[in-house]
Amino acid sequence: MIDIHFYQKVYDLKYRVMKGEKFEREYLLQKLEEFRSPEPVLYNIETTNLCNMRCEMCPRTTIMTRPIETMEPELFKKIIDQQRPWSLAEWKEWETFVTEKYQIKPDDMSENHFFLYVIPKVIVLHGYGDPLLDKQIPQYVKWMAEKGIPSYFSCNPANINMSRTIETFENGLNYIKYSIESVDDTRHKQIRGYLSNFTDSYEDILELLNVKAQRNLPTTIVITMLNLNKPGQQEEFERLKEKFKGLDVYIYLKSQDQQWYEDNKAGTNSIHWIEFCQFPWSSMTIKSNGEACECVEDFNNEIVLGNAHTESLHDIWNGEKYKKFRMDHFDLTPGIKCTEQCDMNLIGSFLSS
Repeated sequence: MIDIHFYQKVYDLKYRVMKGEKFEREYLLQKLEEFRSPEPVLYNIETTNLCNMRCEMCPRTTIMTRPIETMEPELFKKIIDQQRPWSLAEWKEWETFVTEKYQIKPDDMSENHFFLYVIPKVIVLHGYGDPLLDKQIPQYVKWMAEKGIPSYFSCNPANINMSRTIETFENGLNYIKYSIESVDDTRHKQIRGYLSNFTDSYEDILELLNVKAQRNLPTTIVITMLNLNKPGQQEEFERLKEKFKGLDVYIYLKSQDQQWYEDNKAGTNSIHWIEFCQFPWSSMTIKSNGEACECVEDFNNEIVLGNAHTESLHDIWNGEKYKKFRMDHFDLTPGIKCTEQCDMNLIGSFLSS
């Protein structure tokens, strides 16, 4: 989830800043704090950072050094119990805002539609691991459904465990995303690792679509391909779309996150990466060990802002570490991931002095 109220309140000021209008530091500090809700909104819970893939575009493949850990069910339940879903009235207001400001309608299908109409209402259940390797994931989805909180996770289709996946569907999973980089097995293995395989994954997804239809399960199956700026990228995506033509899937070409890691000059079409970073004011991330970190991109937990084992989300969100983190974005503090590696612009880069 993201704080849809913050996004609406900050929108006009944000684009005035991004278009070059200069504001004093104190004024921007005051306005963002005024717009920020004291009640935290969770972007994602990384239930595990266990993964068996060797994806070339993922930092965990080569430079993630933190231990492999899977969250305890008791902690997950404690975290979820501190969240609430958006009301129908709140969501209707958000849809109107997105339609007017971003010119994207509720029934569209694209990268930016997914970010603006799906991500704001779900709690993401992945980080630097594959949720299908967490045997507790069906229970987590069920707990969320009981609270009315929509759920979503991305995973590698090579890890489809049919019984576990179907159980998550039956327990109320709202969205599941499968990342497919090629319809050719050899090319797919080159990108995602030797355990990945398009042919088998495709057959599994077709079976899931059949089960979904037969049992009238509402889970949306999302198919994406990352734009890695490789030769024939668009043609490869067209072949993927042809494979799923006429099937009940949501499919789009996705811009790569954190392109500093590969520097492949792919560029981005994502609103999320074009706008300045709003994570310090709009949402929280909890990692598999219970640490509240800067955001989902913090693969090594470099900026830890609290611990959900011992603190409430409210106390973390309103605490001194988060206050300093927000100031770091204004100060462009050197030596931290946000300023040294992240592709996103920080608000401090727009200050007049």
